[in-house]
Parts: sequence; C-alpha cells; structure tokens
Amino acid sequence: MTRQFHKMHGLGNDFVVIDAREQPVTMTPALAKALADRHLGIGCDQLILLEPSTTADVKMRIWNHDGGEVESCGNASRCVVALTGAKSLETGGGKVEGGTFGAEVEVSLPPPHFAWDEVPLTYPMDTARLPLAWGPLEHPMALSVGNPHLVFFVDDERTIELTSLGPSIEHDPAFPERINVNVASVRDGDIHLRTWERGSGLTLACGTGACATAVAAIAQKKTNSPVKVHMRGGVLTVTWAPGDPIRMRGTATHVFTGEIDLAAFA
Repeated sequence: MTRQFHKMHGLGNDFVVIDAREQPVTMTPALAKALADRHLGIGCDQLILLEPSTTADVKMRIWNHDGGEVESCGNASRCVVALTGAKSLETGGGKVEGGTFGAEVEVSLPPPHFAWDEVPLTYPMDTARLPLAWGPLEHPMALSVGNPHLVFFVDDERTIELTSLGPSIEHDPAFPERINVNVASVRDGDIHLRTWERGSGLTLACGTGACATAVAAIAQKKTNSPVKVHMRGGVLTVTWAPGDPIRMRGTATHVFTGEIDLAAFA
C-alpha cells in the first residue's frame, strides 16, 4: 500500500515525515532503518511518524538513521510545526510548544535536566564537569533536553576528529541510553558547534544539540542569552534562563512530497 510522505529539513538535518493520524502505520526499527537508507530507501537522518495525541495537537515519534527510536528532535519539531500548523507536540522527551514567525519557526522545549539519573548516566557523577576524557576531549557537561547530551568546549571545534571520537563516546558504558556528543567553541559571543548524533552520526545541524550547548554555555557564563548557534547547515537562535523552557528559532524547509510502498520495505 502506497503512503504519502514529506521530505523536510531544518538547516540540512533532514527528515522523512509520515502522517499516520488518520491511517495508522506500524513502524518498526527495521522499517525505519530501511526508509532512512540513502541508497536503498528515501534517505534521512531521522524518520518522523505523526500520530493522534490526547495531550497535544500532534504526537511525534522519532526513529534515528540506525532504526532506534528516540525521545526528542528539535529540528524535526520545527519541521512538524511548519508542516501541520500544530501549536503543541507530544514527544517522548516532553511536550513541545511551537509557532511560526515569518520565515522562521520557534519551538519551546521543556527545561533541561542536570541530575545524573535524569541524563541518564550509569552511576553518580558531577554532570557540570564529568571526570571523564576521550583523547583531547575531557570534562564535558552532561544534561538532558528531552534526550541525553554531552557538551565539550574547545578552542576550535573544527580540529576535533568527531568521526573517530564520536562513536566511542556515544557507546561508552557510562551512558546507558547512548549519548549525543557536542563539540563547541565560543567566538565573539556566538557558539560554533559540531554534533555527533547517536544513531545518525555527523549531521549538518542538530536542534537539541544547539539547545544543550547553548544551555551549557549560558550556565558556565561563556555567553549570554539569546545566543546564535552556528552549524554547518546554518544558524539557530537559542534563548534560555535557569528554570525556564528552552526556545529555539530557525528555518524549516519542505523539500518535496512523494509516495512510497511501505510493504516493499517491511
């Protein structure tokens, strides 16, 4: 049976979005992985399934490129708001509020969590400065913005070999649900960021990575809110104060609409 899908991206972080609110879809890790394959499927960083919600306008479920289901995705949230006009999204990482502002979309994520068991970590550690190191990367901040992140501040994020360090950090036993790895520099008050996303690898942009890194930079007084976060795919503006939700604003692009036979990939 053919189903309509939408190809979208937020700053190059790309998604396949399937609306299953009226006609349900049984999504499995194997099917999500097959659809995300850039050679044999449609191709995307994450697959997004929209379902009915009793607590928000839309329920959004997210599968990474490797087929693993995850809790939250900031860039996908902005794309779903742009596509559906929804003002609220139910996600595994909490309720997300959203709205459009001209050519940009802003979403508001729940306040970040810093407790070791909320990130989560395997055992208690100081999440503001983990006593861990991987090569040149050491003492990151760990936090959750609906999904788990590490943030490393370095002199120049471009010099870090994330393609080799990213997988080893993502799968370290210290992180029972794996973890997203952010390497950032602060220059002239702006953040310059590269992210290794768990289950997807290096991406052109990461919305929750931008949020986590902005929170870490503001908490450590390396910059002020609001702050611009520069990634390979473009720029997001993040606003946050302790105890408040995290607001993230940027573009969301609809690339094309197509149809696909899901049974052929099952």
